[in-house]
Amino acid sequence: MDKPLTLIIFGATGDLYKNKISIALLDLFSQGLLPLDFSVVAFARRQFTDIEFRAFTKESLLKKNNHSPKEIELFLEHFKYVQGNLGDLEDYKKLNSTLGVDDEKRGVCTNKLFYLAVPPDLYKTIFENISGSGLAYPCAEEDTKDSAWTRVLVEKPFGKDFDEAQRLDKMLGELFDESQIFRIDHYLAKETVQNILTFRFSNNVFESLWSNKYIERVKIVFHEKNTLETRGDFYDGVGALRDVGQNHMLQMLAIIAMEDPEGIDAKRIRELRAEILEKTKLIEKNSIVRAQYHGYLKEQGVDPTSKTETFFRMILGINNERWEGIPFELESGKALIESRVAIEVYFKETDKCFCPTEHEGVHQNVLTFVIQPNESIKFRFWFKRPGFEFALDPQDLSFNYERDASESTVHDAYERVLYDCIRGDQTLFTNTKEVMAEWDLIAHIMDTWKSKPLGTYAKGSMPADII
Repeated sequence: MDKPLTLIIFGATGDLYKNKISIALLDLFSQGLLPLDFSVVAFARRQFTDIEFRAFTKESLLKKNNHSPKEIELFLEHFKYVQGNLGDLEDYKKLNSTLGVDDEKRGVCTNKLFYLAVPPDLYKTIFENISGSGLAYPCAEEDTKDSAWTRVLVEKPFGKDFDEAQRLDKMLGELFDESQIFRIDHYLAKETVQNILTFRFSNNVFESLWSNKYIERVKIVFHEKNTLETRGDFYDGVGALRDVGQNHMLQMLAIIAMEDPEGIDAKRIRELRAEILEKTKLIEKNSIVRAQYHGYLKEQGVDPTSKTETFFRMILGINNERWEGIPFELESGKALIESRVAIEVYFKETDKCFCPTEHEGVHQNVLTFVIQPNESIKFRFWFKRPGFEFALDPQDLSFNYERDASESTVHDAYERVLYDCIRGDQTLFTNTKEVMAEWDLIAHIMDTWKSKPLGTYAKGSMPADII
């Protein structure tokens, strides 16, 4: 972390930069988690001077309002701006020249991190221009005292279908080694998702029950209260399945179902996630529900004849000994009654219940990982209600990050993404096999549901009411 770093951000005037990346960088800077000698080089088409771009960034940072103006000013001294068109090779050559001059002034070949904060339809153009301009090549030979790395951070979704993902991956592979490629799924960087592995493999009480012998089903939900808001141009033609199903939800499935890596080893963890994804199949074709909320066709940027789904529900299965016969239900949608992202593990009911004879209803334990809001882990158990009457009531044992980890720093997912990439830790990033397995499954699902009618639902609906 001590070697000087240059972070180059493509698309540095967009919402992702303003709302996530700039704020995450400031937080890392304030905690001393960036190299002492670092610079941020913004590359975008808008006409900005360095001073104007710093003012543009400052406006976003002040909204967070938990850093002093002096700290923000010190942070912004590390920023500069290079105006350029993302589709113009000559502008990339100008950028490469600027980086070379900066390194000469510093007297060192800096580590280079390229962050593609742009819509996925621009990836191909950027990769080609990075290649044609020589930006991908380090400025010093490896295995020397001046050796420096070059890495690339790519946002999701990686491609729009299997074929495009494969083409992009091949292109990336010609520019960078797999060890240099960091494909972001920021849900992997959320504290609760990371804690699933610790919870499972550091507590034998649950791992010993983690199979089809004791588990009845698993449900993964990604509910959003918001409508499209300003995302119509991107979202229409993509839909819920490719927006959050192909990446976030399948990665959560892989983590909840993977085998024990027997240690903190990024390569092994990614291999085990990929093994699960390669064995995941659509098991109940008739279970698929796809729907669109009322008013979607009038949203800005949406084709008025669009058949894009804003809600889906399906049942998947994993073809291995541990999970054979266990349904994994995935459900996601926009414009629902509440926003909630969670993994729910339902354990089988006991063969015999120490219950009053009149006890009715489902009597089972449920383990819930709440990803958002209010990140937490909850386990539902049953106890005798106090008093003379013999009756059972449910109760939760829970751990809440905000409540119970107040003395610790809970980092934003984008802080973790940037920090781990700088350190070279790929644990929370997807590899080629994972991406290809995800798209292979999604392609099969999309082919299957062509014959399924597109339903509709009212804004603010309960997910259970959408059929």
